[in-house]
Amino acid sequence: MSRTVKCGLIQAKNIAPTDAPIKEIKKANIEHQMKMVEDAARQGVQILCFQEIFTTPYFCAEQQTRWYEAVEKVPDGPTVKLMQEVAKQHGMVTIVPVYEEEITGVYYNTAAVIDADGKYLGKYRKNHIPHVAPGFWEKFYFRPGNLGYPTFETAHARIGVYICYDRHFPEGARALGLNGAEIVFNPSATVAGLSEYLWKLEQPAHAVANGYFIGAINRVGHEQPWDIGEFYGQSYFCDPRGKIIAEAARDKDALLVADLDLDLIREVRNTWQFFRDRRPDSYDSLVAD
Repeated sequence: MSRTVKCGLIQAKNIAPTDAPIKEIKKANIEHQMKMVEDAARQGVQILCFQEIFTTPYFCAEQQTRWYEAVEKVPDGPTVKLMQEVAKQHGMVTIVPVYEEEITGVYYNTAAVIDADGKYLGKYRKNHIPHVAPGFWEKFYFRPGNLGYPTFETAHARIGVYICYDRHFPEGARALGLNGAEIVFNPSATVAGLSEYLWKLEQPAHAVANGYFIGAINRVGHEQPWDIGEFYGQSYFCDPRGKIIAEAARDKDALLVADLDLDLIREVRNTWQFFRDRRPDSYDSLVAD
C-alpha cells in the first residue's frame, strides 16, 4: 500500500492597507486565509503550509521600525497558538511562517511546525538573509537563523522547511535531505524581474539532488505603496524527479492541493545513489571563508 499524503499550499495577496495598525493588518490577513484553511480541511489536506510572513505584507520593501510591532513569540504568540487549535480541529499538520521575537530587539524570520494533534514540534529560522535592491532589506528586520536545518517527524511525513532566499543555497537543501526530510516546504515572497527565471530551476534541482518532494509557495499581487514588483504566485509541488506535479495560477489567491506518493522517494534514491556516492571528505573547502 502506497504512502500517499495530501498536501496544500496557500498563496494569497495582502488584503489590508499597509498604513493600518499592525494588529489590524495581521487580523485581516489571518481571517482572509482562514477561508482557504477551511477549504483545505474539506478537501482532506493532511499537511498545509502558509507563505512567508503570511500575516503581513512583505514589509521588507522598506526599512521602518514600525514593523517591529509585528513580532510575536514562537510558540507562545497568538498566531501559533491559533494554528495549534486549527491543526487539532482538522487533524492537519501546519507550517506557520511568522515574524518571531526571541527577546526585545532580536527577531527572526521563522516557521513553526505544528503536528496534526495540535502539538508544537519546533521551528526553523531562516538562515540566509538577503539585503538586495530593490526592496529586499531583510537584514534590517531579521537575524540569521541559529537552529541549523532541522526536520520534523509529523503524523504524516518527516518534513523540513527552507524559507525564500534560502532556496539559492544548495548546502542547506542537502542538509535537510541528510536529516531525513521527505517533503521540504519553501514559503517565499519573490517578485517578477528579479528571480522568476530561477523559480522553477533551483527547487526542482534540489528535489532531484536530494530525492525528496518540494512545496514552493509565493504570494501574489502588487503591494502598495512600495510596488517593488509583481509577486507572481505560481506555487507548486515537484517530485523527487524534479517534475512539477501541481501548480497554482500566477495572479490570484489559491489553495494548491496535491497527493504526494512518498514511496517514490525510495524508488528514486535506489536508482540515483547520490547520498551513497557523496564525498564529504573532499568538501572541506566548501565551508572555508
